[in-house]
Amino acid sequence: MSRRVQVVIVGSGPAGLLLGQRLHAAGIEALILERRSRDYVLGRIRAGVLEQGTVGQLEAVGVDARMHAEGLVHGGVNLAFQRRLHRIDLADLTGGKTVMVYGQTEVTRDLMDARAAAGAETVYEAQEVQPHAFDTARPYVTYKKDGRTHRIDCDAIAGCDGYHGVCRKSVPQKALRTYERVYPFGWLGLLADVPPASEELIYANSARGFALCSMRSPRRSRYYVQCSLDDKVEAWSDAAFWDELRRRIPPEAAERVTTGPSIEKSIAPLRSFVAEPLRFGRLFLCGDAGHIVPPTGAKGLNLAASDVHYLYEALRAFFLERSEAGLDSYSERALKRVWKAERFSWWFTSMMHRFPEDGPFGQKIQEAELDYLVESRAASTALAENYVGLPY
Repeated sequence: MSRRVQVVIVGSGPAGLLLGQRLHAAGIEALILERRSRDYVLGRIRAGVLEQGTVGQLEAVGVDARMHAEGLVHGGVNLAFQRRLHRIDLADLTGGKTVMVYGQTEVTRDLMDARAAAGAETVYEAQEVQPHAFDTARPYVTYKKDGRTHRIDCDAIAGCDGYHGVCRKSVPQKALRTYERVYPFGWLGLLADVPPASEELIYANSARGFALCSMRSPRRSRYYVQCSLDDKVEAWSDAAFWDELRRRIPPEAAERVTTGPSIEKSIAPLRSFVAEPLRFGRLFLCGDAGHIVPPTGAKGLNLAASDVHYLYEALRAFFLERSEAGLDSYSERALKRVWKAERFSWWFTSMMHRFPEDGPFGQKIQEAELDYLVESRAASTALAENYVGLPY
């Protein structure tokens, strides 16, 4: 079977769904192909600190009602070191900008519901998805569904299928350059239906390692502790996790930690990764397909959204104005912002975590940098500007 659409989007995570919604609102036909089921996609547990640019894009396509009703607007963030809390006033330092705490799963659900309500098509459980001829003006994508092979002819392919997806793997290796930093630790995360320890996030540097106190709602909390890459989830009981968390955060925060049974517990490795370029003829990489950041700076989902912004503008100009200028500049524009976010995430990760090779000297240097950061308005402003999100 064969058919034609203007854009094929591979992947129905937030990047693919947001791009699909923006294209649909502009009258551009896009088909989304997803190799997993809808329930599987919604079962992924991810972060949820949204920059203003991400919030603005959701507002632009009318997918913001539940976010504004249930999301938590944060005008500050806390840094903890030497057993003390220090608040960074994001709103004051950035002229009123804030972040929105709203889970990535909820963003995905809202975008899925909006796409279904609009009558736009997503094919779930599409097997053996493969882009073809993207180095020509007539690319196409094939996939299998219910034992039948389908061919979709199109003008452009958006690879929103994540780090392990097929789109980047389909690019000839000689056309691709990658940059990577793998960190010597991971995050052990625990999700529980308990009130958060703080109204705003706490990023903690301690001699025992990094910790993060976060939340999904006023009744659901997400906590993390730095752990060894050799650690196993099974080795951590809930009680052991709560005890270790409280050892790494200041006493005033530890006293407010409400414990409870975990809903989900997992270990995530940390890495920085960038592929260049993000365009290969009529194939465009977007989000995790092109870059990964450590979660410390909460930039993963937001970088995907900024890619969507640039790619949507390029595709809209191509289809509605017959201009290829945006397509030609997509990779350069997106990567310029990507590398700034990579720098921030690397810096924040390096400052907050224990590195095995650094020893006591490294810990004292981190504490000195943090002390300077919270005492200097200029340094605090630099952190705040990056945390709320640099402009597109």
